[in-house]
Amino acid sequence: MPPNSLVVAGFVVGALLLGYLFYGRFIAKLWGIDPARKTPAMERPDGIDYVPAKHWSVLFGHHFSSIAGAGPIIGPVIACYYWGWLPALIWIVIGSIFLGAVHDFSALMASLRHKGQSIAQVAEAVMGKRTKIIFASFIWLALVLVIAVFVAAAAKTLTKEPAVVIPTFGLIGVAIFTGLLMYKWNMNQLLATIIGVGLLLGLIILGYHFRLDITQIGGVFAQHPVKCWTVILLIYGYIASVTPVNILLQPRDYLATFVLYFGMLLGFVGLIVTHPPMRAPHYISWSTSSGPMWPMMFVMVACGAISGFHSLIASGTTSKQLANERYAKRVGYGAMIFEGVLAALAVLCVCAGLYWQGSPGWNYPEIMADEGGGAIVAFGKGYGQITSSVLGWISGRGPEFTLQLGMLIGIMTIKTFVMTTLDSATRIGRYVGEELFGQSLRIKFFSNRFMSTSLIIVFAACLAFGAYESIWKVFGAANQLVAALALMVVTMVLLKLGKSAKYTLYPAIVMLVTTIGALIYQVVWVFLLNGRWLLAGIGIVLIVLAGVMTAEGIATARKLRVRAASKTE
Repeated sequence: MPPNSLVVAGFVVGALLLGYLFYGRFIAKLWGIDPARKTPAMERPDGIDYVPAKHWSVLFGHHFSSIAGAGPIIGPVIACYYWGWLPALIWIVIGSIFLGAVHDFSALMASLRHKGQSIAQVAEAVMGKRTKIIFASFIWLALVLVIAVFVAAAAKTLTKEPAVVIPTFGLIGVAIFTGLLMYKWNMNQLLATIIGVGLLLGLIILGYHFRLDITQIGGVFAQHPVKCWTVILLIYGYIASVTPVNILLQPRDYLATFVLYFGMLLGFVGLIVTHPPMRAPHYISWSTSSGPMWPMMFVMVACGAISGFHSLIASGTTSKQLANERYAKRVGYGAMIFEGVLAALAVLCVCAGLYWQGSPGWNYPEIMADEGGGAIVAFGKGYGQITSSVLGWISGRGPEFTLQLGMLIGIMTIKTFVMTTLDSATRIGRYVGEELFGQSLRIKFFSNRFMSTSLIIVFAACLAFGAYESIWKVFGAANQLVAALALMVVTMVLLKLGKSAKYTLYPAIVMLVTTIGALIYQVVWVFLLNGRWLLAGIGIVLIVLAGVMTAEGIATARKLRVRAASKTE
């Protein structure tokens, strides 16, 4: 008999919470948090990037909504389809506690100890300029993949589900208004939040009744709707990335978090009420059409367990907004644990909310097929099934209405965080581009934030016009490889500070071996055999850069050990 989904949820959430309380506290002590030490946001506010958040919860909202994106939902949904829900959940729990949260928090602390600099600049401080250039190049390429994959996913969702168009873009105006309430007019944060969230809920209801289908415009919009949305989203990403953080980024991400709070709360209440059995297989096979469980499942889950993109957020925007170090653990470590809970909810929605056989339209494998809509639709439908009874009790409406409303809320949850990831990734791409091309390579043209942003948008567009499924795997591997290299950098920081570095070194080794193995598998057995030359080329470049940087890391570690030994003599 398959286990009850509520029992599974209790084990997973309980384990993640214990990890935060105990292992998170241990890692925080390792870094030596000092509330009396001024943060970069307090030392050098500039009104554009270095802006102290009004409250730690505002920064948590920005950080969590930026790191969450669609990754912790799409990745686990795909992984369960190929390998089963049990391996995916085990990796989500272990990865989140011992690798992902340690990675995120350590990247934040390393940046705070280096005046809010990005993880690439921290690499220069502890490993040298050549390493910084290599790592920055790696990060820049990874960000191109991040922007491309989420733009393509968002464009497909906006085309297939026109009900999310109004809340998706209406949130921009609501966020700016909420930001003005809090920062310009000094309104009480709670009142401003209630107004902003109320307007956002109104947008979701409006979107349900008025579905803006871009194909109805006619012409090129009817012929190529996904491509048109792709262009619109890229333009949005450009504008959002050069706008001061307190005008759009902070308030929009803060409000977006409440979408997720509501969505997660509703999802878990639905599980309590319906508690369906786990209908999908707990284990399918070691080797599948998507590759062997190791290393492919570990990179497929992506942000649900560990994500290199998180180190870019932690050191790129979050470290520049943290007002006091006492909140670093809540934001850095806590947000990743919360993301693990989100990933677990995604697994429960598709593996308990959907069916594995029969039930046309609500069949997990059928939806995952190309014509079925893929992972986003699978999550939305599973979420709709789980929350239907709760929404029926609230609204007094029948199952036809509540299933569709639940599906809309589920997809809107994903869609909101795709947008936050999009502009955060573009903004960080601007930072890295300015550092790499403008400062390190001294191409003054790209020291300008407008030109640096244009460069990464153009490169991302070249990939985004393809199907996002084709680049998800290389995105996952590149993303995890950034995490391995970021863990290597923070390991050097800890060694330089004279602290024990094994708690970041061992995760770095695990992720380095796993992700390089995944890239080699994809390049040799997937991309080259199928003539995907661009993706094969990107994979080869990433492998070479990772190898060179690993060699640099080993050399640096030896030097630091020699220095430490000479000091003790």
